[in-house]
Amino acid sequence: MNKEKISVITLGCSKNTVDSERLMSQLKLNHFDLAETAEDADSIIINTCGFIDAAKEESINTILAAIEQKKKGKIKKVVVAGCLSERYTEDLRKEIPEVDAYFGTEAYEEIVEEFGGDLKYELLGERVITTPKHFAYLKISEGCDNPCSFCAIPLIRGKHKSKTMEELLAEAESLANQGVKELIIIGQDTSDYGLELYGKRNLAELLRNLSEIKGIEWIRLLYVYPSHVPDDLIDEIANNPKICKYVDIPLQHISDNVLKSMRRGITKRRTIELLNELKARIPNLTLRTTFIVGYPNETEVEFRELCEFINEIKFDRVGVFNYSIEENTPSFILGDPLSAEEKEERKAIIMNIQKDISEEKNRLIEGRKMKVIIDRTEGDYYVGRTERDAPEVDGEVLVKSGTETIMIGEFYNIEIYDSNEYDLFGKIVSN
Repeated sequence: MNKEKISVITLGCSKNTVDSERLMSQLKLNHFDLAETAEDADSIIINTCGFIDAAKEESINTILAAIEQKKKGKIKKVVVAGCLSERYTEDLRKEIPEVDAYFGTEAYEEIVEEFGGDLKYELLGERVITTPKHFAYLKISEGCDNPCSFCAIPLIRGKHKSKTMEELLAEAESLANQGVKELIIIGQDTSDYGLELYGKRNLAELLRNLSEIKGIEWIRLLYVYPSHVPDDLIDEIANNPKICKYVDIPLQHISDNVLKSMRRGITKRRTIELLNELKARIPNLTLRTTFIVGYPNETEVEFRELCEFINEIKFDRVGVFNYSIEENTPSFILGDPLSAEEKEERKAIIMNIQKDISEEKNRLIEGRKMKVIIDRTEGDYYVGRTERDAPEVDGEVLVKSGTETIMIGEFYNIEIYDSNEYDLFGKIVSN
């Protein structure tokens, strides 16, 4: 008897990736086959994103494409889960009734039961790694307590809930045993880790314990909320050799008027003080941030202020999102006065500013030797990353394939001989 083949399609952020990996492990434990692609599957589970308009549109289009496959008899069942489904279950049921079942976020038990299986509670931390085997995301918490006016995450994911230190260390041990060398720490707000469990923000201790796990060589920190960065965390990043000197700290804006309306809990002055402190205390720090353009009260004056700030601070990495109006969030009543074209124009201006900064910073690296982990091959090149680069969102190092034997997932000493605005070009010098 052939086992049912199930394909899990993951949309959205790395937090969703972890949820899908846990679900896939439970499906395997129930003796289902995991299909490599949707075309090979009997049934499809779509783990949706509902964060901003573009993500919602992608999720809806993916659902509709799966329904078309079902109508043609190519698949038997379509199940929808995740953030979009959590937030708009009733609307989706009315609009797309052809979907067999809708579930919210982290609904592992209900989804497994939908396919006739049962949840293996004792193995809930197990995951099927869908990233390259040498790195994995470690989601340390769920939900968020911050009151940001534009954000629907608390509506979708609820209040902040940290996973226990014991759970996370066991999960990280399991990942290391599967060959993971780089842990990428994620959560809606990693700064708040442990607050409701231990009565204090305990991220520094968690990172210290994770760094003691055999096989883990790099620990990278994402989603650090700027208004409450623990002081001991700065010391831990600075002094622990296994923690990448890399901090992702989403600022969203710099104008006091916009920050106040966004309810970010921080001022321009305090933001600049924090960034200067991080740079002073963490040698060779790589700073990544994200900004929102087109927020309802962002005038030309505030936008110019943001551009000047980016030019002044010279971040290593910058991402930009267009403001997306979200019902039931505090900023909804402000409307959405800027057109999509105006937002795109502002986004392009910032990305051009950052392109020049990135090109300038990359030129300064030429001639240096850097530790690089190799992620994959692409054409005639091996493609890797330095400590300065998170996967999927940052730059890469391209190493021309030659006579040397280069292994994916291994670290090499690479001499950088050329660069462009985002990527570096290097050659192996010794290992």
